[in-house]
Amino acid sequence: MTDPHEPPAPSAVDKVLLAAPRGFCAGVEMAIKALAWMVRAFDPPVYCYHEIVHNQRVVQRFEDLGVVFVDDISEVPPGRPVMLSAHGSAPEVVAAAQANGGYVVDAVCPLVTKVHHEVKVRAGKGYRIVYVGHEGHEEAVGTMAVAPEAIHRVESVAEVEALPQFAEPVALLAQTTLSHRDWADVLDATRARFPGMWVPGRSDLCFATTNRQSALMEIAPRCDAMVVIGSANSSNTRALESLARQAGCPRVHRVNGAEELPDDLAGTVGVTAGASAAEELVQGVIERLAPRGGVEEVRVTDEDEYFPPPRNLRDLITAVDAAATFLLGGPVDARPPADDRAVHASDVLASLT
Repeated sequence: MTDPHEPPAPSAVDKVLLAAPRGFCAGVEMAIKALAWMVRAFDPPVYCYHEIVHNQRVVQRFEDLGVVFVDDISEVPPGRPVMLSAHGSAPEVVAAAQANGGYVVDAVCPLVTKVHHEVKVRAGKGYRIVYVGHEGHEEAVGTMAVAPEAIHRVESVAEVEALPQFAEPVALLAQTTLSHRDWADVLDATRARFPGMWVPGRSDLCFATTNRQSALMEIAPRCDAMVVIGSANSSNTRALESLARQAGCPRVHRVNGAEELPDDLAGTVGVTAGASAAEELVQGVIERLAPRGGVEEVRVTDEDEYFPPPRNLRDLITAVDAAATFLLGGPVDARPPADDRAVHASDVLASLT
């Protein structure tokens, strides 16, 4: 049995290569801060349709604050406030939430909204839509519900080859969190089947997902082991894990937090985090690894994208801010504007008690 008074054994990890960008993307930042505002503005319980983001630590933090996550809008009592998750919801789900009589905030990522719009437009023009997405993933389910009679989901070359030969024109769209490598093979196979198909002028794949994958590929070949922080149901996290293996990294570990790290990591260890993993988890992993030679951050690009809160929530934030200023005796008209952009979601999460 280990003596708790003994100093910890020296780390066998020589160095940590830290990928950048990593962790929260702009869509996750927006969704987390939006739900935090709802928690502050309304008496509990606040409801959320599906997990706000695919990260068990984030979900648990909000559950501890009285947020109730549901898989069916019918589970929300009439009149209670509800948020719709960042992954996007089917049109009938949005309508049911609005008909329920409570305050509704749709925290869908704008990049997912773009794909929903493309589906609606192409279906309206008579296209058959080949949609590349993971079966059962909430984003895929919500997107397919926009035009279910016109859309065909695939996620492999074999499934593309099994599609019928459509008489209508064909459009190709995709789940935003796919790996570029997974997407490229299916894209090539679909082009071979339907040479004249329509594709969007700008890729559906999320820029943040792409950036995190590029950063991982920059460090993975240099590492004896790779640690990917994020939950098992996070598509972009699993894509990072898969890419690290494809890059030939000898050991790849996906963890929810530092306590899940194996004890025998040694040499150079790479660290990255999926787009729904908080920075505090990254710092916890680095502290646990305790690299003797320190941490080298390897940055492939800077991200300055910002998605503001949904419009109706911005109005609520302004009203709450004005009320708080008035109650504290300050001049309401002269108060500085609430600067959502200057506040990081990781700090918001850490401050919620």
